[in-house]
Amino acid sequence: MKIETIRHSLSHIMAHAVQDLFDKGLPAGRQVKFGIGPTIEDGFYYDFDLPAGKAGLPKSLTPEDLPKIEKRIKELIKKNIVFEKKLISKIEAKKLFKGQPYKLELIKELKTKNATVYKSNNFTDLCSGPHVKSTKEINPDAFRLVKIAGAYWRGDEKNPMLQRIYGVAFNTKKQLNDYLKKQEQAEKRDHRILGQKLDLFSFDEEVGPGLVLWHPKGTALKNVIEEFWSKEHIKNGYEIIDTPHIGRQKLWQTSGHTDFFKKNMFGPMEVESDKYLIKPMNCPFAAKIYKSQIRSYRDLPIRWAELGTVYRYERSGVLHGLTRVRGFTQDDAHTFCTPDQLSDEIIKTLRFGIKLLKAFGFKEYGIYLATRPKKYIGTVKDWQKATNALKYGLGKEKLKYKVDAGGAIFYGPKIDIKIKDSLGREWQCTTIQVDFNEPERFNLTYINAKGKKQKPIMIHRALLGSIERFIGVLLEHYAGALPFWLSPVQIYVIPVGNAHNKYAKQVAEQLEEKEIRVKIKDENETVSKKIRDGELQKIPYMLVVGDKEMKSKSIRVRDRKKGDIGIMKFEKFIKIIIK
Repeated sequence: MKIETIRHSLSHIMAHAVQDLFDKGLPAGRQVKFGIGPTIEDGFYYDFDLPAGKAGLPKSLTPEDLPKIEKRIKELIKKNIVFEKKLISKIEAKKLFKGQPYKLELIKELKTKNATVYKSNNFTDLCSGPHVKSTKEINPDAFRLVKIAGAYWRGDEKNPMLQRIYGVAFNTKKQLNDYLKKQEQAEKRDHRILGQKLDLFSFDEEVGPGLVLWHPKGTALKNVIEEFWSKEHIKNGYEIIDTPHIGRQKLWQTSGHTDFFKKNMFGPMEVESDKYLIKPMNCPFAAKIYKSQIRSYRDLPIRWAELGTVYRYERSGVLHGLTRVRGFTQDDAHTFCTPDQLSDEIIKTLRFGIKLLKAFGFKEYGIYLATRPKKYIGTVKDWQKATNALKYGLGKEKLKYKVDAGGAIFYGPKIDIKIKDSLGREWQCTTIQVDFNEPERFNLTYINAKGKKQKPIMIHRALLGSIERFIGVLLEHYAGALPFWLSPVQIYVIPVGNAHNKYAKQVAEQLEEKEIRVKIKDENETVSKKIRDGELQKIPYMLVVGDKEMKSKSIRVRDRKKGDIGIMKFEKFIKIIIK
């Protein structure tokens, strides 16, 4: 039996359990209203509009309700309930689901004359299936209800807010326990908690949801990444550009964003009777720089990189720390090349992207080729050419990939590289996208070898993705204990007493000369308390200095991983650190 079928069946059994627990003694008009209950990765969920309680307000589920619902689900599983599939007319379906507004809405939208329903004991649901034959195929010890959340009906803020119960399910109890242990680890590594503990960033409701406030230490981390990024791009044949945060609405009409991306854009705002939009992407500006002068085939390929801050409207319900925000710095670049250069540029970009990810400690990836979506611009012929070029590059680099059918953005197919973190979770980072459309829309040309005008091909790519998201992933991957080169504060210098402050300052100054980020811990506290603070702040090295260290020009070294590694000559320590 496929695990997806078991999970889908469990979502229905959960709805059955909720009906049993919350419909008792209530008249028809005040009973539970059911939304949908699909499968998701590792589990399932179901959306409910619960009946009003004593105060006339809808019943609010709490974590204390989950064990009760779980218990009822297990009782139903043990009854070996059979799932009966029936095909009925839409008229019958409307009668059957009278008083269920969400089901009636779905029935109304059915394109067929009939509706499929599944009956399990005294619970009937509108569903196309599949389901298990009976509940004896479900292991009652291999599922768990894990979370309650709010969810707008069909994801639209204009619709009612429903209560969603999430569950996870597996074939065996061991698989469930392994999953729960991994989730426990994930909670400990939650970058939102780590960001607060390490004093890296914060959010503020008055500033606005999804807008990051970077603290000094967080800014130091961001700067290290961005400086490394810039140096590596220059070494790999890119030039750095910088573009505005807003542009006239006309620009976004030309690029196609107002037609295909408007719901994710902020604005318009009026400036001198003209409308402007805040940029959700950097590409139209790169196109305009390209168009600012006549280009020859001898100039190509042109590679322009930009750390461009963009803003996209995301619903408040999907915002999540640094990994889903409304304002972020896109690690962006645009390459303009001839058709003959396209394959080589894709290969070079793939190599550079993987090299960059490895520098941050990521060595495992999931690679996906996203193809043409339902809504797109350009010709099918151009889309096929672009897709073939991406396939060629992946094949040449011997990279295994999966096809993400219809997963591309409106202007071209793309390769997505999702890095796997230390818990094996995939995170979207690298994107390489071929675009024949923007050069066409902005009428970009170059003079070819025959002296005629020809359209260049544009490659959009982000290697780290958004810097904000990437930092969130880094924090969870390393559980906050970032590698030495990335740590916002790399070394604590801890004087034993006031008499050692001068030597501590000399040590710190010599480290700073080597561009090492250091902090002197000269507060009026015990050495053990300062060391404890360093451990909590995930500081890679702590250097304790007292009488013995002062006399011998040494330091006592504490390594984050190894603990106290003893006294070492300061000059020797510097050589190790530089290496």
